[in-house]
Amino acid sequence: MKRGAPVPDVLIVDGYNLLFSLPELVKLKESSFAHARDKLIAELINYQAYWGGQVIVVFDAHRVAGAVEHREGNGGVEVIYSREGETADAVIERLVKNISKEGQVYVATSDGAEQQNVLGSGALRLPVSELRLYIENARREMAQEGGKGQQGNSVGDRLPGDARARLERWRRQ
Repeated sequence: MKRGAPVPDVLIVDGYNLLFSLPELVKLKESSFAHARDKLIAELINYQAYWGGQVIVVFDAHRVAGAVEHREGNGGVEVIYSREGETADAVIERLVKNISKEGQVYVATSDGAEQQNVLGSGALRLPVSELRLYIENARREMAQEGGKGQQGNSVGDRLPGDARARLERWRRQ
C-alpha cells in the first residue's frame, strides 16, 4: 500500500481480527473491551492520515441481541458495527461489491475463507499481520518526521516567522 496514492484506495479492516493481533490491545481488552476498540480506531485514524486512502473498519455485533447496523465517521475512518445475526465478514463482502472500483480495495482479515471471498470479488487480501507492520512503520515514520521540528500541529507553528512576530505583537497590545 503506497502512501499518498493519486486515486484513493480503500482499506476495509475486520476490526476484531486486527484488535486480537495487537498484543497491547489484547492485554487492554481484559480490563476494557470498549477502550481497546477505541485505541484500535485511534491507530487506524493515524494510519489513514499517513496513508491517505479511505479506511473502513467493521466490527462484529452479530451476537449482540437487538443490534442494528450502525455507522459512524471517526476522524477520517468510517466505523461500521454489524447488526444482530450478520457477521463482519458479511458486511465486508457487501462493501467490496458496492465500493467504486476507481482505486484498489484492500481487505485486512486473518480469516482464510474471507480472504478467498474478497479475492473473488476483485479486492486484494491483506493479512492483518501485514497491516500491523504497515501501521508500525507509519508510526515510526511519523515520529521521525515530527522529531525534525519542521512543522508543529498548531497554526502558529506553520506561519512564517515575521507573520508570527507581528501577530504576537498585536496580541500583546
